[in-house]
Amino acid sequence: MPEASPTKWHRAHTSWLFETVLLKNFLARYQDYDPAYAFLFNSYYEGIGARFTRPDRGLLSRPSGEQILKYRGHVDAGIETLITELDESNWAEFTALLDLALNHEQQHQELLLTDIKHLLSRNPTFPAYRDDLLETSASEAPPLGWNDFEGGVMEIGHGGDDFAFDCEGPRHKIYQDPYRLASRLVTNGEYLAFIEDGGYSDYRHWLWLGRSAVAEGGWEAPLYWQKTEDGWQEFSLGGLRPLNLAAPVCHVSFLEADAYARWAGHRLPTEAEWEIAAEPLAPAGNLLEFGNLHPTPVQNSGPLSQMFGDVWEWTQSPFVPYPGFRPTEGAVAEYNGKFMASQLVLRGGSCVTPPGHIRATYRNFFYPPDRWQFSGFRLASDG
Repeated sequence: MPEASPTKWHRAHTSWLFETVLLKNFLARYQDYDPAYAFLFNSYYEGIGARFTRPDRGLLSRPSGEQILKYRGHVDAGIETLITELDESNWAEFTALLDLALNHEQQHQELLLTDIKHLLSRNPTFPAYRDDLLETSASEAPPLGWNDFEGGVMEIGHGGDDFAFDCEGPRHKIYQDPYRLASRLVTNGEYLAFIEDGGYSDYRHWLWLGRSAVAEGGWEAPLYWQKTEDGWQEFSLGGLRPLNLAAPVCHVSFLEADAYARWAGHRLPTEAEWEIAAEPLAPAGNLLEFGNLHPTPVQNSGPLSQMFGDVWEWTQSPFVPYPGFRPTEGAVAEYNGKFMASQLVLRGGSCVTPPGHIRATYRNFFYPPDRWQFSGFRLASDG
């Protein structure tokens, strides 16, 4: 699909960013591995130069995967040399950009798996990315509970000295009305009840953009669900599996999440409501380190379960700048700021988010109809 990229492009692009923002800026004698790579593997940085069109990346049969591996080796060697030779006066600027490049690569480790999953799902034989992935047996989800949060003047956004993307700050005050947040994510079984109640055909639950997406896309269920003679199945990175009714629903768009919430008599949380609830919690859960590569049912039920990992959680908040936001200066000024229009915020990470990459202030963002990411949701209501 136009939004996805081949595996070798992800590997080359992450190498290109290290080369572009670090080696070319700080290592005077650095020589390009191949000048053409600046055109082939620039994603969207117009200030850096021209770039190959995104929808056509799958047509790049050359350079080969082997050549990309050699390119990465060349870049890695350059970074190692730079670390040993860098002038102390440049160290602070260098390490700030190195942190960004490393976190950028973690983003692409996740994107790489979502793109592989979509590609394999288009094969009618439904091949598995890995055939040794755990299949969680169906179990009953704990009853949905509710957590009450008081209103008042509060602070959200990143304000510490540790790494965060520019769009996560600055930390600022907001006024928050009292609200309630569900104890866990919405499950496949609960979403199936919405489907069986005619949810996709009942206009009363849908925004107009959602009705259009359902009609144009022929949506009848979440992406990767298959209705077979043996019942509902779901395509995963482990191949086609029986739908686990207790696991969180996954690969739904904001439009589907919003329609379900209306059908259930609730709503989606704002990003501030989500962050206020998540801030005291450790950023741990079913992340990439566990190797499931798929959402799993609640393991340890508590007042707030699955806030981190399993699925990115849709919020109803638009991806816009916080008060006082200023884009990062220099070559990476275009990193997030240029996308602050027409997209919505997701929070919490997913089962393919690398460990150490997620925090309560992290703002992911996608367009309302997008559903190829590991995206799900939890319910909220007014207090």
